[in-house]
Amino acid sequence: MSSPDSSASSALPFGRLTTAMVTPFRPDGSLDLEAAQKVASYLVDRGNDALVINGTTGEAPTTSDAEKVQLVKAVLEAVGDRAKVVAGVGTNDTRHTIECAKQAEAAGADGLLVVTPYYNKPPQDGLRAHFTAVADATGLPNMVYDIPGRAGVEVKTETLIALAEHPRIVAVKDAKGDVAGATKVLANTDLFYYCGADELNLAWLAIGAVGIASVVAHVASEPYRQLIDAVVAGDLATAREIDRRVVPAVEAIMTRTQGAIMVKAALKLAGVIEHATLRSPLIEATAEQVDWLTTDLKTAGLIA
Repeated sequence: MSSPDSSASSALPFGRLTTAMVTPFRPDGSLDLEAAQKVASYLVDRGNDALVINGTTGEAPTTSDAEKVQLVKAVLEAVGDRAKVVAGVGTNDTRHTIECAKQAEAAGADGLLVVTPYYNKPPQDGLRAHFTAVADATGLPNMVYDIPGRAGVEVKTETLIALAEHPRIVAVKDAKGDVAGATKVLANTDLFYYCGADELNLAWLAIGAVGIASVVAHVASEPYRQLIDAVVAGDLATAREIDRRVVPAVEAIMTRTQGAIMVKAALKLAGVIEHATLRSPLIEATAEQVDWLTTDLKTAGLIA
């Protein structure tokens, strides 16, 4: 079964370090593909094995299907074969999700992130049918995104074990935080786990996750790469030291307000993007929030 040291990074479906990438916009709210390519290159240069495009942090609810395809193509052009490009395709409509999955495959994506259908709260049989239909629709590897805090329903342990029988459902991005449930899935399947909650990265790696799918990695890719490498090497003392050092950044980005808001502000502070524009209903960080963020990122040693 999967564990942090069971496979070389290159042999894993989405590597070990993955960032759920922002979608840059110009001040007028239009898509900024050049800035997206800059962010993608910045992240890959700092150790990312894969990038998730069109996910939650990518403000997928406010981008059109056509824009999503443009983003996938632009990021692929920027990173080439240096990293996998995983396309977020999940919606709360199975037919629409399948359409998005096929479009992502045609655009050249290396894999798919499929979030739990949100708002309509399907039963577990409905979730199994949804994820199976999406996995059947393309030849790409699928990562199930289990995030009940946003979706309103969890993917239960038994459902994940059943889904693991599908040859293209290969991974889980876990933002649920059920250690016992994840341990049971890991013990009974070959699914690869990626931590989807930055405050739990070390804990999830310790129980057998192969990597992380991070928001904070926009500005902390290098320490997170070191953290993962330390766990793989069995050096938990070093991993704990790195994890504790990055805590202020996790708090700054993930607890002050919505994550995409703060991580765009962080990227602007780091000089990676020029504009921290978001699409409504998200709004830019306030001056006070940017002040807090600046202090916390400095404390974590992530900006000068």
